[in-house]
Amino acid sequence: MHMGFLHFLALAALASIPTGSLARVTPGDYDNVGIDVSPNARLPLEATITDSSGTQHRLRDIISRPTVLVFADYKCRILCGPVVSFVASALEQSGLRASDQFKLLVIGLDPNNVPADASDMRRSRIEAGSSLFDASQFVTADQPTIRALTEALGYRYLRDAEDRNYIHPAAAYVLTTNGKISRVLTGLGLSGADIRLALVEASAGKIGTVQDRIRLLCSAFDPAHGTYNLVVWRLLKFSAAITVIFVGGGIGLLFLAGRGRAA
Repeated sequence: MHMGFLHFLALAALASIPTGSLARVTPGDYDNVGIDVSPNARLPLEATITDSSGTQHRLRDIISRPTVLVFADYKCRILCGPVVSFVASALEQSGLRASDQFKLLVIGLDPNNVPADASDMRRSRIEAGSSLFDASQFVTADQPTIRALTEALGYRYLRDAEDRNYIHPAAAYVLTTNGKISRVLTGLGLSGADIRLALVEASAGKIGTVQDRIRLLCSAFDPAHGTYNLVVWRLLKFSAAITVIFVGGGIGLLFLAGRGRAA
């Protein structure tokens, strides 16, 4: 799955980089920025990361619920902070409970990031003491681990060796509890409704409401834009099925009523 809109977001990030850096980044470099998700791609859950308190964990111990994952450079002053804020805002607007229905995981792209950097971004982008804050993990990792994680998820980025800026897609992965990629959403302009549907889908219907599952039946995911769209033919098909059920039920009740009077 080639996420073309994420190339555009990477270009938007480039526009914010100081002019002195632009000479070192060529248009051809952008062929190496984007997301290509292979079928059945999943996060390697045995990988070891370090949380913002300096404690090490396996990813398996963190992803215990449907999880939204974002890659970010904790020292970034361009795109990373706003992307984390957009994702956090969408999660807060989703109506789902951070306490027991989902998690937010942010992974540092720069191996030179330290736990204090992760903690600083977490506190600057999510309200301390909120349920989302408690349900979030901002982690760091060494270079081999970062490479393994990004390659597993088809996440391609580049780094300017001189000014150390990272140019990367602004994306939010939605993962199942076994680390499999369920959806990839745009990290900019992300709506609470879309991230809610993606998490309900990733949970296989274990969270959310009946209305959410009906909307999923009547919607299709658009990978070109990272959003869900209502599909008319699906809506009509669902409405027709409901009509058949009601008509069939009505006929059955009439039949039973007729037999009762005959008796």
